[in-house]
Amino acid sequence: MMWPISSGSGSDAFRDLERLQREMNRLFSDFTVADEQFPAINVWSNQHETLVTAEVPGIDPAQLSINVQGEVLTIEGERAEADVSDQATFHRVERGYGRFIRTVRLPYEIESDKVQAQYKLGVLLVSLPRAEASKPKRIQIAGA
Repeated sequence: MMWPISSGSGSDAFRDLERLQREMNRLFSDFTVADEQFPAINVWSNQHETLVTAEVPGIDPAQLSINVQGEVLTIEGERAEADVSDQATFHRVERGYGRFIRTVRLPYEIESDKVQAQYKLGVLLVSLPRAEASKPKRIQIAGA
């Protein structure tokens, strides 16, 4: 879409630029970059299990909650706000804080009573064994 720029006074051109900026902000307001979601997660699987890693640096593992229901994994927790003096002035804030919930649909049903979780160096690793009922079964063909 082309936006006509007024050839009149400088204030008209300025208004046109403001309108263009508003339109661009509107277009990108719903755009979400993966890096903006916390925690960042990876999910991969094989025929026996699904593994999920979540980057949760600075969070006490006791403050994390992991729930599995059917084919859905939910990781919840809270990252505390930085303990900074009221007189301090922030120059850059990139680490968010507060409650978070990440929900992942798994590729198959899992054995929820066999799920294991480990926390090491700020990374949560969740191992989700595949339910026997969801594993492919080889069917023998009877000969003639």
